[in-house]
Formats: sequence, C-alpha cells, structure tokens
Amino acid sequence: MPVYVFACPACGRFELTRPMTRAGEAAACPECGREARRVFTPPNHPLLRSEVRRALGAEEASAHEPRVVSQTRGRPLRHRADPTPPWVLH
Repeated sequence: MPVYVFACPACGRFELTRPMTRAGEAAACPECGREARRVFTPPNHPLLRSEVRRALGAEEASAHEPRVVSQTRGRPLRHRADPTPPWVLH
C-alpha cells in the first residue's frame, strides 16, 4: 500500500498509508485532528541510482528552502578579442 504525505496547517507534515483509491481525499492530522491536504512528492524508488535519488531529494528541498548563493563557482568566461560571430569564421 502506498505512503502519502499530508500537510497540516498547524502541525506540519505527516505520512499516512492508505489505498490508492483514497489518495486524493483529505486526512485528519494525528496530532490535532484538523483537516490536512495531500502534498505531492516524488515517488520513492529504492532501486534508483544514488545520484538520481540525491537529485530528487535536492529538488524537493529547494522547492521550499532554496539555497542562497554568495559566490559564483567555476571559471570565468573568456571574452573574445575579435567580436566576429562564430558562423562567419567558417
């Protein structure tokens, strides 16, 4: 049976196991009893490669708590001295 994530406006997220036929229904929060709506999350595929699982986790986390970048990484772009477009050089 699938596990679904719900979000209570007062208590936060919780998980419930329920049949797929009831996936779209709201659920009662186990802490306070208020109505909680389902949160759509990527499926849990334990057979996926670790890189894919890590990317899915980072994507989910960045939707709610994006990382703040304070500096750029990588090499700076080199600017051509000759402003001739590349298609003209052929």
